[in-house]
Amino acid sequence: MSPARTIRIVIVDDHHMFRTGVRAELMGLAERAPFQLEVVGEAGAVESAVSTIKEQRPDVVLLDVHLPGGDGHGGADVIRGCAGVESERGGAVRFLALSVSDAAEDVIAVIRAGARGYVTKTISAEELLTAIERVADGDAVFSPRLAGFVLDAFGAAAGEVAEIDEELDRLSAREREVMRLIARGYQYKEVAKELFISVKTVETHVSSVLRKLQLSSRHELTAWAMGRRLL
Repeated sequence: MSPARTIRIVIVDDHHMFRTGVRAELMGLAERAPFQLEVVGEAGAVESAVSTIKEQRPDVVLLDVHLPGGDGHGGADVIRGCAGVESERGGAVRFLALSVSDAAEDVIAVIRAGARGYVTKTISAEELLTAIERVADGDAVFSPRLAGFVLDAFGAAAGEVAEIDEELDRLSAREREVMRLIARGYQYKEVAKELFISVKTVETHVSSVLRKLQLSSRHELTAWAMGRRLL
């Protein structure tokens, strides 16, 4: 039997205890994994992360999206700072965002920068181990609650990442939900019931969406959404 392959990873997070916990959880499952896992480095800030990744050339980087240093864009700065860096075995270093945040702007920023996946910190150790393997193999991996949002935001087919509409970037995750329902013809009361929010909150979100997109009516909003295949 040929020996199991080794996947080398770097863990990047600004909380030392979290990095220690992730390492311990993953290594605790190592004996049952279909591959050997080697943690070759850790970092807690943009600059140290870029340095560690360039030095260790791992297969996969577990990357938090909020990090001190750089240009203030956290994990996205790390990915851009490592552009062109190849893993020890050849091929690009792949990044898997691991964050407590499921905010639209965070997901979009790191995927646009080049991350292959995005999972939240509610993920189990077993699921994270599987995600690492899939990303190492070149797959795109997202937490279930983010998958549909990612495909909508990028206007892409499964497994593909398309250029993001800059106008869509301006909307929060909740504004995106309200926008899609209003564009489909839902009344404010129906949107409120669907999203479990008040009618007043719906009105506030609609006003914000129209302002950000520089539209003047729900009819224009419907046309805008149809043009981007968001309905």
